[in-house]
Amino acid sequence: MWKIDGKPRREEKPAAPAVEAAEWVRQNLGFKPDAKQARVLASSVRRGLLNCTRQWGKSTVTAAKAVHQAQTQPNSLTLVVSPSARQTGEFVRKAAEFVRRLKIKPVGDGDNAISLQLTNGSRIVGVPGTEGTVRGFSAVSLLLVDEAARVSDEMYKAIRPMLAVSSGALWLMSTPFGKRGFFYEAWQGGDPEWERIRVTGYECGRIERSFLEEERKAMGERWFRQEYMCEFVDEVSGVFGRDLVARAMREDVAPLIIP
Repeated sequence: MWKIDGKPRREEKPAAPAVEAAEWVRQNLGFKPDAKQARVLASSVRRGLLNCTRQWGKSTVTAAKAVHQAQTQPNSLTLVVSPSARQTGEFVRKAAEFVRRLKIKPVGDGDNAISLQLTNGSRIVGVPGTEGTVRGFSAVSLLLVDEAARVSDEMYKAIRPMLAVSSGALWLMSTPFGKRGFFYEAWQGGDPEWERIRVTGYECGRIERSFLEEERKAMGERWFRQEYMCEFVDEVSGVFGRDLVARAMREDVAPLIIP
């Protein structure tokens, strides 16, 4: 007890700190992330890049991140973009399973076919990767682009303005798919605004080393490096590598005009 103006007042205890996101996911969703997954969950950066091996669990961990965002930030909108309706639906199904673990019955938002709405007004909405499907969304708190290497540049340019008013977070998640597109440019560009997280097949404790060696033999070095080593390799059909072509380009040469 203490006094103000001679009157007794009860001492107020400082507010309890918010539970760290990875721990919240462990406690409430029953998901036990590995070290890199915990880093994704705990990160509060506005721009994140996740370059990971196949079968690491990127959709699962980012679905958990989406549910954490929705449950702890009332009336927030999380938008999930992927190359196809099937992939988007699979992502939202994973999120729905996590919502059930919160003892909440998953329901749609009534407006979007692939969606979840929580009792606090937050929504998780999934859209396939076509520009015409996303123009109506705004004030997005968390924007997740799944299989980003296979989403078109036009789609990427259409969704970025959705973060303008909300100053929301953007995460691009993918296994590489050649030296092209916005995912490759963002990863290679060196812009310090991006937090870059890379996870190879050999860093994933859930993938047996013997399986990886079998895959290397079966699919060949080029595809193995792309699918499991997170490397941006040139297309198999290309005669010249992208880097070689880029070095051969010059801007000080006038174009040849044939009359």
